[in-house]
Amino acid sequence: MSELLPTLETLLADAEAGRPAALCTVVETRGSTPQCPGATLLVRGDMSTVGTLGGGCVEAEVRQRAFELLLRGGSGLLDYVLDHDFGWDDGLICGGRMFVAVRAVSAPADLAPLREAVESARRRRPAAFPIVVDHEGRRLRYTVHLEVPPTLLIAGAGHVGRALARLAVDLDFHVVVIDDRSDFASAQRFDPRVELIVRDIAAALRDYPIDAGCHVVIVTRGHQHDEQALEAVVRREAGYVGLIGSKRKSRMIFDDLREMGVSEEQIARVRTPIGLDISAVTVPEIALSIAAELVQARRTKLPKLVEGPVDEAASNESRA
Repeated sequence: MSELLPTLETLLADAEAGRPAALCTVVETRGSTPQCPGATLLVRGDMSTVGTLGGGCVEAEVRQRAFELLLRGGSGLLDYVLDHDFGWDDGLICGGRMFVAVRAVSAPADLAPLREAVESARRRRPAAFPIVVDHEGRRLRYTVHLEVPPTLLIAGAGHVGRALARLAVDLDFHVVVIDDRSDFASAQRFDPRVELIVRDIAAALRDYPIDAGCHVVIVTRGHQHDEQALEAVVRREAGYVGLIGSKRKSRMIFDDLREMGVSEEQIARVRTPIGLDISAVTVPEIALSIAAELVQARRTKLPKLVEGPVDEAASNESRA
């Protein structure tokens, strides 16, 4: 959503100002391609663009054909095979195939579902919008889902927590940092996009609405605080729980958790030592290894971003 949301916001601003634009969305791929379904490019009336379909010759061709459709207020489904013709100049000889739905957007009826999707996404709620195109005598409707940024709870506003928050906001996580020290969890130390909670760490974690879309990273200032934070979340349905520290420290914490009744299955879900093994030593390197593991965990659960096509004529007949 980090790329799609600003693209849609630009489209709405242009359309509301009387400047039609063409929305180009990858709706299907086969084989190896530079982008996956959901990637979107906006072609504006001056032929400038927002977003990307992966660059190169394909994007240049889509831009030209989208501009032609924009001039006549049309739509279409473009089909590209990434072979010698479309990949030689920029190395994208992937051998795959991309289908791109293109629709000129200007009518008020086109804007309502887009505006609703943008407003939902801004509230970090599930959002989707339709893109309807004419293709070979049929009218096809695709549903494009906006990826809602997952929440990243960072327990600890110290050096690692701060460095991780700096990376994670640009990786499209909704970052929340929790610490009981107001001088550490302060607006002066963090990006304004980071939500700060100054409170007892374990208590704040217990009260936070953690679900499968939440990622929790525990990097507090000491063993006791780490254990209390982990005990507060280990039984919850977080999509990711990571604990910083050595294997010895983790074993000691796990032994205490077992005595508290935490199951082996719940303990096994905890990533520790945290982060991908890149032989990290410095604080920025440790933060990078954690951020990489968070991306890995997130992308293995990537939802389907485009559904369809649905033949609108056939769909209307079945409802009749």
